[in-house]
Order: sequence, then C-alpha cells, then structure tokens
Amino acid sequence: MSNRLAVRQTGALARRSVLDTLRLPQAWFPSIFFPLTLMAIFTGSFTETFSRVPGFPDVPSFLDFAVAGAIVQGILIGGTSAGAAFATDIEGGFFDRLVASPVSRAAILLGRLGGSVALGVGQAILFIGIAVLFGARVEGGVAGFVLVLLLAAVFAVAVGGLGVYLALRTGSAEAVQGTFPLFFALMFFSSAFFPRETMDGWFRTLADLNPISYLVEGMRDLIIVGVEPRPTMISFGVAIVLAVAAVGASALAFRRRLGDG
Repeated sequence: MSNRLAVRQTGALARRSVLDTLRLPQAWFPSIFFPLTLMAIFTGSFTETFSRVPGFPDVPSFLDFAVAGAIVQGILIGGTSAGAAFATDIEGGFFDRLVASPVSRAAILLGRLGGSVALGVGQAILFIGIAVLFGARVEGGVAGFVLVLLLAAVFAVAVGGLGVYLALRTGSAEAVQGTFPLFFALMFFSSAFFPRETMDGWFRTLADLNPISYLVEGMRDLIIVGVEPRPTMISFGVAIVLAVAAVGASALAFRRRLGDG
C-alpha cells in the first residue's frame, strides 16, 4: 500500500472521528461545558482576592491564570469521549470491518488520534477566544498562541492514545468512561487551578509529582508571562513523553487484539 493512500485513509478516518463527535452532544458538550463553567466560577470567586495570596503570580485577572487549566481539562475530558467512541466501534463491529478491509492498520490508529488532535486544538482556540473576549491577554503574542496550540495538540495525542489503549484493552465504552473520575482527580491534584507556590504538605507533594502540573504551567507561562524557553521546553518534554508512552501502549494493545503480538 502506498504512503499516499495510507495518508488519505488516515485523513478520512480522522474526519469521521471528528464528525461523529460533533454529531453527538454527549461526546463534546462535557469537554466544553465543564472547563468553561469552572473557569467562570473560579474567576468570579477569586478575582477580588487572588492578588493577596502569597506566591500567586502577578496577573491582571484570575481569568488569565485559569485559561491553561481549562484547555488541559477540556482535552482530558475529550480524550475520554474519544476512547469511548473507539470502544463503541469495537462493540458495534465497525472496528472488525475496518481490520478486514484493505485499510492500513496504522491509519486506524492514526485516524482516531488525528481526530483527538483536531478536537483538542479546536477546544484550545475556543477557550482562548472566549477568555480574550472577556478581557484576558496572551502575553506571548502570536508565537505564544501558536505554542499553546502545539502543546494542546501533543497533549491531545497523549490523552487520545490513552483512550484508544483503554478501548482496545477493555472493548467497552462504559469501562473507558469509568476512567473519567481519575482524569478529574489528576486535574485537582495539580497546579491547574492554583500555583504550586501556594500549596504545602502532601497536596504540594502530589502536585510536584503530577505531570499535569508541568504541562499546565508551560501553557500558563506562555499566556501570562510570554515565551520563555525553560518552562516551555519542560512542558513540551512532558507532553511528548506522555504521547510516546500512550501511542506505544495503544499500538501494542492493537497488535494484541489482532493476535499479532
């Protein structure tokens, strides 16, 4: 099979993934509604008080600080939905028909991941656009905005890969959706909503160990400070490691399901 044909098949499956998600409000609505709601609640609650908290960064409003957390949360929820959709394809027999067809096996995985990336980047653009509409600023300018989108894309690969792995291992949409509380806990035990400098004790230890903290902080730095190499490189490093691990695990699970490994 030619590489050009495999690319076309990947694009077609990625487009199907996006369209299937958009057709089902229960698949995309939570990943938009919950992050925006929390961003609005936290901004309304802490706008008058955050500047008096020791260790809190100097930002014009809490909204500027909260955007990065909303982006990461949206991608986490969206990745769960993408994994559940892939599991539904397995349950309904569409996956078996794909495998039996001449479609490239790599395209089956890459198409689903491509759909996750498209949705993740779309969410990031939406959240930043809404935040800017209500007065937030991206101090990194165009370069910072593009880097945030690239980080969102790489992280979407990681979360989408994890969702695919869970779908392949369980073959159950309900089982994949059951991981949502874990993802939600990862967000709250990170620096997504408050900086690590304001934490202490066991909560600070968990936030220090949580890779989500470093991913959010890299995005946040691009928004509230500007383009600085160190936090950006750390954030990209974390996202890339997570993406490689998740995609590798999903590829192994794919081979195992087909009986090739």
